[in-house]
Amino acid sequence: MNVHDSTIENIYFDLTLEAILKRYGYDFRQYAQLSLKRRISEFIKNESLVDFSQLIDKILTDEKYFEKFLFQVNVNVSEMFRDPIFFVRLREKVIPLLRTYPSISIWHAGCSTGEEAYSLAILLKEENLLERAKIYATDINAVSIDFAKRGIYTLDKIKQYTQNYLKFNGKSDFSDYYHVKYGCAVINTSLRERINFVKHNLISDPMLRKFNLIFCRNVLIYFNKNLQNQVLDLLTDNLKHYAYLCLGMKENLCSMNVEDRFEVIDSKAKIYKKND
Repeated sequence: MNVHDSTIENIYFDLTLEAILKRYGYDFRQYAQLSLKRRISEFIKNESLVDFSQLIDKILTDEKYFEKFLFQVNVNVSEMFRDPIFFVRLREKVIPLLRTYPSISIWHAGCSTGEEAYSLAILLKEENLLERAKIYATDINAVSIDFAKRGIYTLDKIKQYTQNYLKFNGKSDFSDYYHVKYGCAVINTSLRERINFVKHNLISDPMLRKFNLIFCRNVLIYFNKNLQNQVLDLLTDNLKHYAYLCLGMKENLCSMNVEDRFEVIDSKAKIYKKND
């Protein structure tokens, strides 16, 4: 590709983001652009589209096609008990305080296809806290939310999740939390009914609740610093006094606007406690 072609492609890429914003209200302009462009280009290739201009026409005129686009372009990498050491530290350093509350309100922002939200529900169940907990799990993508609500995962994935659970030193047998149907694992109803999966745009939609614990793991890494600060402001404002914020293993609050409002509880697991 020569410089001229590259310039034209960049213009069409920018136009794609503007079209999505004006048509659907999703603002991708402050995502990490190189990563986003690479994922969109891969989608164009997989869909056998000619270029960005053809993509724009498709997503502007077909809402279902846009949802497909959104699901595939958003990074939906998730697994149950991902980073087992994080869940170990959560159990050791956060659960004891949550145990003192008569009710526990939790927000899982950017829940993707639900694996981590179900991991949290299992942890709470094993600590006899699930019945007093309300878990709100949100994602920008309606397809991801529908997938999460069903709680159906392939047996190949369950094998990996079982290994993660063993590393977490779970208190039960992992198979106690799902049943096999039609060659897939279905998360038990007792867990699914404790999680309220809702479509929510973390960038533009308010959250009209206060929480004791917020998960926003492996979401910020896809945003530029300005958008990271915007999202962190939202999360911080929605935490109760002395509540907890959990980020991904490659994320932190260093040099962010809200850094001074938090105490580091575990620097490796990226668990923070709001200090006001």
